[in-house]
Amino acid sequence: MTGRASTALMCAAAVLTTACSQTVTGIAIRPPPAIDENSRSPVDVDRVLLDRAQMQAVTGAGTDLTAIPGTESKFPVDIEQMMKTVPPQCDWVYAETQVFGSEVEEFHKTTYQNPPDGGLISQAAAGYRDAATAERAFDAVVEQVAQCEASGSGTAVVGEVTASENSIHTRPGNCGRDYRVKSVVLVEVTFCAFPDSVPDIVMTNILANVPD
Repeated sequence: MTGRASTALMCAAAVLTTACSQTVTGIAIRPPPAIDENSRSPVDVDRVLLDRAQMQAVTGAGTDLTAIPGTESKFPVDIEQMMKTVPPQCDWVYAETQVFGSEVEEFHKTTYQNPPDGGLISQAAAGYRDAATAERAFDAVVEQVAQCEASGSGTAVVGEVTASENSIHTRPGNCGRDYRVKSVVLVEVTFCAFPDSVPDIVMTNILANVPD
């Protein structure tokens, strides 16, 4: 990964997690490439995510919404430098390998910015070999959120938490994270400086692309 791409990735991750606007230097550590080369997932996650035009439409940002260079990823990324800035119970917010687990068959994430309003939003989808494996990954996310919430940094990192049988939402400040499992896919939407209705609409549109 180039230094420029690494910096962009870490800045986006920091803002989406804590509403920080500073760039943090360091190296993002990636697992081996081509995670979906021999995918056993029955769903192609590349077809699940929204394209740029759809994101521009559903967020209401129009052409002001642009992809952040260097942040699109086809495999989960851990940002070790940022993981050190939070308690161990919360370091998963900078460790996508923890969020999506070791049984990911394929993965895709894109991150967008809306400079006029200072907004950021990302969409990610992980495909698993079967629904039980996807449910296991989601349950692990719920447990990680609970452990972070119970720590001394819970308010700052995850904020208000709401959960249902197949979804969980965190709202620290004007940022948030939404997770939803459907069939063999675990979807993540993270955002800052957008109304809560926007990630809801993004999530709904992504899930509409996931077969039952």
